[in-house]
Amino acid sequence: MRGKRKIRIAAAVAAALFAAYTVFIYFLVSACLVPSFMDKLNAFEDITRKCYSEQVQTADIQENRSQLLTETGEWLETVERRKIQVRTTDGYLLTAAEFPAGTGDKWALLLHGYTGWKEEMYQFACWYHQQGYSVLVPDLRCQGESEGDFIGMGWTDHFDCELWIAHILEQSPEAKIVLHGQSMGAATALLMAGSPEASEHIKAVVSDSAYTSGYEMFGDKITEWFHLPAAPFVDSACVMLRLRGGYNLKDASPLRAVRASGIPTLFIHGDEDRMIDVNMSYELFEAAACEKELFIVEGAGHAQAQDKAPDVYYGRIGDFLDRYL
Repeated sequence: MRGKRKIRIAAAVAAALFAAYTVFIYFLVSACLVPSFMDKLNAFEDITRKCYSEQVQTADIQENRSQLLTETGEWLETVERRKIQVRTTDGYLLTAAEFPAGTGDKWALLLHGYTGWKEEMYQFACWYHQQGYSVLVPDLRCQGESEGDFIGMGWTDHFDCELWIAHILEQSPEAKIVLHGQSMGAATALLMAGSPEASEHIKAVVSDSAYTSGYEMFGDKITEWFHLPAAPFVDSACVMLRLRGGYNLKDASPLRAVRASGIPTLFIHGDEDRMIDVNMSYELFEAAACEKELFIVEGAGHAQAQDKAPDVYYGRIGDFLDRYL
């Protein structure tokens, strides 16, 4: 009898520990990938402060950024803008801003980063629009005005963005499209370019500050934010995401995608990026099977290349795109 009682106690303890671990993993996933939950934890404020502290804060970057934002604000006061919405196959309503150029078939699809929103990409929209591009700038799933349960780390987003490609083609059946993303948006663009179903209308990709793996990035954030080892928590989070979100973080692999991509890609990264190591862009560039260029901006932090050297940044992009669009 004593033996059976010990077994029952051990089983109860094991069940309680498993339940507690499951609840913790649920919390961990929500704290990193569910904006509504992150709001309750003030995580967005913490992330914003953390990101700012890790950026390069030199006088030239601050001055250039201020000027770019001023120019963007002036442009927004005069340009035509439309609110566009599409619904995903799993029922979420996604929102984007469209800036039609009026003539020509050149389009830019601009993709923001993790916990971001479309307005962050308006300075890029301003430049593309001035070059004669029509521009579409979405809020990615679960961010900004777009619905969703989980931030997709590029994986769910690269499927969602096919809806925006379809919208562009409804407006312009002969469209020539450039994908330009920053950080998670860049990862999304690379996943789109490496997909077997990639649209033939996508003519070029500008990948600014991309990571090689959503799985690896999630592990880095668990360590950085919660001071926990990546193992076994990342794999447990992957199981939780498959159950709750229907996707696997291991699938969000831009490194694997670029090996299959045939779309010309310009890889950009700041050499002082403390959020996504510059070596990831080196690795992506080396692995890419497509026509490619690498542009490393000295003295720039995460997604700061356009602020560090705006004339060089946009000049390099313009020269690259002139060859393919």
